[in-house]
Amino acid sequence: MPETIVSGLIAGGKATAGPPFGPALGPLGVNINKIVEEINAKTKQFDGINVPVKVIVDTGTKEFRVEIGMPPTSALILKELGIKLGAKAKGEVVGNITLEQVKKIANAKEALLHGNDLASRVKQVLGTCKSMGVTCEGEDPRSVIKKINSGETKL
Repeated sequence: MPETIVSGLIAGGKATAGPPFGPALGPLGVNINKIVEEINAKTKQFDGINVPVKVIVDTGTKEFRVEIGMPPTSALILKELGIKLGAKAKGEVVGNITLEQVKKIANAKEALLHGNDLASRVKQVLGTCKSMGVTCEGEDPRSVIKKINSGETKL
């Protein structure tokens, strides 16, 4: 049976029958409200963060499945810090994150970055922190990465 895929970004837990999914799913003859309920149930943990969502519809049977992607690391950092934007200028510091918060984000990304150990995921999150103007434990994220590499900082 042919499948139709409808993709979009949805604020966690706030999908509606309106755009982007409603108008795209309506012509397929599926129960839009049931799809919206499933999307909201699967994304409620990402409240306030845009989450990539795919709805795959079997056009013959009208059955569907909802696949939720992982929000960008930068969005998880912003949410963790309770800020809206990263740095606008080089050298600007917009926030300070703890190593525990970095590990929390790294663990959330585990499913997406499968095969990577915790240290690798933490270093990837710290790299994003650096580009956003976020320090870690009051230090430049590159310094924290060096400490992880040398074994001075244990995870």
